[in-house]
Amino acid sequence: MASSELFADYLVDRRKLRRKVTFWRVASFAMVIGAILFGVWRYTIGGQPLASSEHIARLSIEGLITGDRDTLQLIQGIADSHAAGVILSIESPGGTTTGSEKIYEELRRLAAKKPTVAVVGTMAASGAYIAALGADRIYARGNSLVGSIGVLFQIPNVSKLLDTVGVKMEEVKSSPLKAAPNGFEPTSPEARAALAALVADSFDWFRTLVKERRNMSDQEIAAVADGRVFTGRQGMPLKLVDGIGGEREAIEWLEKEKNIHAKLPVRDWRRQRSLERLGILGLSAGLAEVFGYETFAETLRKADQVSNSRLLDGMVAIWQGEVLN
Repeated sequence: MASSELFADYLVDRRKLRRKVTFWRVASFAMVIGAILFGVWRYTIGGQPLASSEHIARLSIEGLITGDRDTLQLIQGIADSHAAGVILSIESPGGTTTGSEKIYEELRRLAAKKPTVAVVGTMAASGAYIAALGADRIYARGNSLVGSIGVLFQIPNVSKLLDTVGVKMEEVKSSPLKAAPNGFEPTSPEARAALAALVADSFDWFRTLVKERRNMSDQEIAAVADGRVFTGRQGMPLKLVDGIGGEREAIEWLEKEKNIHAKLPVRDWRRQRSLERLGILGLSAGLAEVFGYETFAETLRKADQVSNSRLLDGMVAIWQGEVLN
């Protein structure tokens, strides 16, 4: 009798265990399917707009500008899409001069196909202002920072530190200006003059670009091309911006001047990592909206910005400062 009861209990436990295993199998399968469906939604509607649906594209230029391939391809994708117009949302202190040039040129190609209006958030300084020049019109908030028209070349010089610790860098090079300056010895007058010529050439290109795109006279460009930043309110009479406002004003301009319906949906176009395309990070983003925690994708994006800030090569067009409120 006892053995029969034990066997019965055993069967009951087995059934319970089987139900639990079945439940978790179904739940896991449902989570995978949900992640895939969420990823498809993000890619076709919530992330990259459907090519056949008319909309206003929102393209964000954020962080340090390097002219990376993903951003350039994203701009090209908008140009080939059914977007009726483009809002260029800028939040950036600038970046490399070459990267900013590449972004500007691609934005001009985009603007030739789609009416493009730039909206400045906190700042569009230096290389980011070059990007804004690629739009047909520029809006900024009253306290936004714009301008910083200038070019910078920096290299740390540790020659005195090496002298202090008794270290000397030996080198053999083909000519005096090869790899100069190198940071391990005082910069020679010849090397400094060569760098100054590089900076002057890039600065002349930057200044001429602003002058032509903003229809400025020699006196007007001279008043703004000393490297400083201006608020949006200051930038209005200086011709750096066309109006005070944000996305609402940008859409109103698109409707009034370009006959684009203001009720069209505004959809974000953005770079997506391979994991996001599969929907795995998309599910994370959905949960983050519910529970309010930072997604893995956002963490990766911030890490990219930090790493890029340490790896800017060549001349940079970037505003170096901190805005506190």
